[in-house]
Amino acid sequence: MTAAVPIVTEPDLEAPPESTAAVAKKKLSSPMASVAALIIAVLWTIPTFGLFLSSFRPEAAIKRTGWWTFFTDPQMTLDNYRAVFDDETGVNLGNFFINSLVICIPSVLIPLALASLAAYAFAWINFRGKNFLFLAIFALQIVPLQVTLIPLLTLFVKVDISGTYWALWLAHSTFALPLAIYLLHNFMREIPATLIEAARVDGAGHVAIFFRVMLPLLTPALAAFGIFQFLWVWNDLLVALVFVGGGDDVAPLTLQLANLTGTRGTAWHLLASGTFVSIIVPVTVFLLLQRYFVRGLLAGSVKG
Repeated sequence: MTAAVPIVTEPDLEAPPESTAAVAKKKLSSPMASVAALIIAVLWTIPTFGLFLSSFRPEAAIKRTGWWTFFTDPQMTLDNYRAVFDDETGVNLGNFFINSLVICIPSVLIPLALASLAAYAFAWINFRGKNFLFLAIFALQIVPLQVTLIPLLTLFVKVDISGTYWALWLAHSTFALPLAIYLLHNFMREIPATLIEAARVDGAGHVAIFFRVMLPLLTPALAAFGIFQFLWVWNDLLVALVFVGGGDDVAPLTLQLANLTGTRGTAWHLLASGTFVSIIVPVTVFLLLQRYFVRGLLAGSVKG
């Protein structure tokens, strides 16, 4: 007789629980979430689309009817755009457009240069009080912008740079540094330490490591913050009102558009076309560099 061999059954293995990130990803990528996002995007875009159509409609049509009547009575003209660049109308946004570019470019490059150096020091150089100083810089992000305007204006008046480009460059750079240092620091901490150690073994110092190793790898983070800072400075009105005052020599485009709203409240054709002139540059910058923007903002958010 042969002995019966007992049948061994393997215990049921339960699937490991999904992580919170995986659950959130499933919910956000579901068909319902996609439909909701599409509806929100359409509703968000409708006012901008209406403004775009109004910028090409004749002045009389804009004042008599709404933009949606364009589909039943399609009238188009380029006179509105000619008017906002004409000296005879007293508007001429061309000079203010150049002023905005002159303000934005240094206001982006200055904090990028300073923040990248500071972030490298916090990430890879050990010195006394590093953690406390980094925490203090991080905490500056919650300080309201309005609290610093009057002290900064007083300082700029004392050194006689109020109403100049320098006042705007320094103000925007000061407000941008805490966030820039935080973002770049998080990105640098993801770089493997073995890469830094290998560079040190080859005899590279901190200067060589920063310029030859770090900067090429920092392109997504630098581009992300550069886009964020450019959009913020280009669309800024509060800082320009405080530090420029009533002078038109260094006034940005947003300040002139605000003046149009106050002095030409019935000139909707000028406001519509002028608004789209101010939109062209930031939209172009964002569309060209949006992949870097997303990658840079996610820097330091996950490990592994």
